[in-house]
Amino acid sequence: MEIADKAMHEEARRRAEEAAVAALVSEYAGTLYRVAYSVLRNAADAEDAVQEAFVRVLRHRDMLAEVRDQRVWLIRIVWNVVLDRKRRMKTRPETDDVAELARVLPARGLSAEERVAAAQHHAHVLACVEKLPAKERQVLMLSAFEELNSVEIAEVLGITESSVRSRLFRARNLMAGLLEHARSMR
Repeated sequence: MEIADKAMHEEARRRAEEAAVAALVSEYAGTLYRVAYSVLRNAADAEDAVQEAFVRVLRHRDMLAEVRDQRVWLIRIVWNVVLDRKRRMKTRPETDDVAELARVLPARGLSAEERVAAAQHHAHVLACVEKLPAKERQVLMLSAFEELNSVEIAEVLGITESSVRSRLFRARNLMAGLLEHARSMR
């Protein structure tokens, strides 16, 4: 009798953990995709990175109860997956494919010309972001694209909050200069 109770309890615990992971997937898959895409610039690679991140979560699902901020924890996991992939790739294929950019741009209510102009502007801003030094680029992407605060960014990157603030300050100043330079070239 005791063995049957233990087996039922274990099965209920496993189902609860799977339900918790399923809830995380439905709530955070879009956020994690945006983080992965912002670094990888490839939809298929970003989807693979998100899938790999959730596989890692499944492997460590027993830790879910201990996680203080699930959103930051998941972003850190996908961030590490993406960085691992970039290290393995060594080179980064750039995509200027307008159809690919259209996936991440809002297109409702815009004419075809406006969508093309928006896609070109989006590509230009992303190209400027790519010109930033790596440390500043990472902080800016997490701040601007994922709207993480400096405490959350520090946790994701494993650096101090003051380092986040100074890198973000430098990144914004560099971006302003890059965008201004591009405007003056037109």
